[in-house]
Amino acid sequence: MKFIFATLFFLIIISASAQVKSDKSKIDSKEIKNYNQQKSNAIANDTISSSRSSSSSTSNKKAPKARIDQYKIITIERDTIVLDTTLSIQKEYRFNYLRKDIFGLQPFANEGQTYNTLDFGLNKFQSYPEVGFSGKHFNYLQAKDIQYYNVATPLTELYFKTVMEQGQNLDAFITLNTSEQLNFSIAYKGLRSLGKYINQLSSTGNFRFTTSYATKNKRYALNAHFTSQDFLNGENGGIYNLSDFENDDPEFKNRARLQVYLTDANTFMIGNRYFIDHRFRINGNEATNNLFIDHQFNYEHKKLEYNQTTVATTITTPTGDKIIYRFGDSYVLNNIKDQTRYNRMFNSIGAVYGNTLLGEFKFFIEDFRYNYYYDRVIITENQTIPNNINDIIQTFGGQYSYRKNNWNGKFTYSKSITEQNLSDLDLNLSYAFDSKNNLSVQYQNLNRIPDHSYTLFQSSYIDYNWYNNFNNEKINSLTAKATTQWVSASLQLLTLNDFLYSSNDDATGEQLLVTPKQYSSTINYLSLNVSKEFKWWKLALDNTLLFQQVDQSDNVLNVPQFTTRNTLYFTDYFFKKALFLQTGVTFNYFTNYYANDYNPVISSFYSQSTREIGNFPMFDFFINAKISQTHIYIKAEHFNSAWTGFDYYSAPNYPYRDFMIRFGLVWNFFL
Repeated sequence: MKFIFATLFFLIIISASAQVKSDKSKIDSKEIKNYNQQKSNAIANDTISSSRSSSSSTSNKKAPKARIDQYKIITIERDTIVLDTTLSIQKEYRFNYLRKDIFGLQPFANEGQTYNTLDFGLNKFQSYPEVGFSGKHFNYLQAKDIQYYNVATPLTELYFKTVMEQGQNLDAFITLNTSEQLNFSIAYKGLRSLGKYINQLSSTGNFRFTTSYATKNKRYALNAHFTSQDFLNGENGGIYNLSDFENDDPEFKNRARLQVYLTDANTFMIGNRYFIDHRFRINGNEATNNLFIDHQFNYEHKKLEYNQTTVATTITTPTGDKIIYRFGDSYVLNNIKDQTRYNRMFNSIGAVYGNTLLGEFKFFIEDFRYNYYYDRVIITENQTIPNNINDIIQTFGGQYSYRKNNWNGKFTYSKSITEQNLSDLDLNLSYAFDSKNNLSVQYQNLNRIPDHSYTLFQSSYIDYNWYNNFNNEKINSLTAKATTQWVSASLQLLTLNDFLYSSNDDATGEQLLVTPKQYSSTINYLSLNVSKEFKWWKLALDNTLLFQQVDQSDNVLNVPQFTTRNTLYFTDYFFKKALFLQTGVTFNYFTNYYANDYNPVISSFYSQSTREIGNFPMFDFFINAKISQTHIYIKAEHFNSAWTGFDYYSAPNYPYRDFMIRFGLVWNFFL
């Protein structure tokens, strides 16, 4: 791996030295319109000065300046957006470990740990089964998360942020075009944070390499990437005595003194992916009518581990030591090492007919193969638990895409043609009234295969071994979004049948004997998200409110009824506009509810109805500044923690973060 990394880096350096700059890069009028809309609150004519002069020139003339709209980001859907170097409140929300707005997610105490999902609408479903272990995948970059680039000159971005204790978070990225047709990018995000509590170390890495290529006549286009990602987390199982945390005892202000359920357990996941997405136009020149062949290839391998040296946990109480077997009896006395392995390969090939007036009509066939496996067969009194499940799933479907004037629509339907019963109907339609007002509607009907960890799981813990034959989950979803100059709002209605979840089978409360289950009744879910920013003078108040309601016979799907984020901030220029300053206070809050709890053995959350959390305020004070292409961030996180009571939790046994001051920066280099 080190050899591959060094070779790729060497090739990029060689390519950078041979790059020929051109000021002929173009962007269509629609992209410029979108770009101007994004920058309406920033400097309109942002330009990047190249540091290199033409290699063929013998004069001392300065190299031409590249416009910011010549630095393009391309998504997997082939949508193009322009690099944004402005400083806005949205940048403040995205300055975190995940590098995205985490409204609706409640982070755990240490950076790099999992997140509790407050907004159920953040869950995205697909018909094909996933590996499971959802608690380990918040920072796992899926194929849809990878971006591709087309840049006028080499572009570098450095992200740095301090962590809780003994470590740092760094994300370094560089991309360049060796020509107008060929682009490379390479990036690595690394994190190490010891944390404030016992056995809470986080150590993660996300390596990604991308390339994009298109012929001059745009007849052939390719996007490809490779990712290698690893995640190591110490797992303490939460604190044992909640009163020690809540009573404001000075002895426990040092959080390392709080007793936890696990002192030597950890989880580890590693995953590699090889991805290719390319398109070939059959007719030589672009015309009113065009024929294309699409192909997408995705191969992925994952390994997941749960390790625990000591099975029994010794807890010190006023009456003496207490021995706890948190996850029940085990087949071994110590050195638990559970391993799950997973391979998947996906191929999709499609024929596309495109008409400049009617849109695109696509027919495709997909081949999905997986192997989810362990290294043994377990025979119990009730059943034989196999060492693997594997299958070949083939589907056939069609897609219609239309993008013209103010309309944008995509309608997709696919269904299995092998013996498995799965289907996916996805309808998307949006209309832009003007640059400030947009309306979109999405309907999705899914018949999806259960995730693998619900079907098969093996562990050294006796009660954590199962082999199930669950029904497919049936999901109906209707979402309407309106973005206007007055307010932005989204409404989602979900109907869930045969919903899969996990819960604890132990009634004493001392042990976690969590197993998967299928809910036979219907669950109806409604959410309304409303956001509005008010501006006056140099002040602004940005508000986001989420309302959720669940109709169910039992407490299976639990969410807070209200979740809110409100930010009051001030912005202004200083030092002859050399410095742009943004400072303010953010308030986060969610109402009491039976939050899902986390189980490290299965690296997933489980439903519970014995303890509520929530109803505590979280205030953050921040100062952000932009100097040239550098963004500087300083934040006092949860500064009210010592004033409003120690009842703040991310999950029933996992406290939220105490007050701390953190800082960092995002630095763009244009070479």
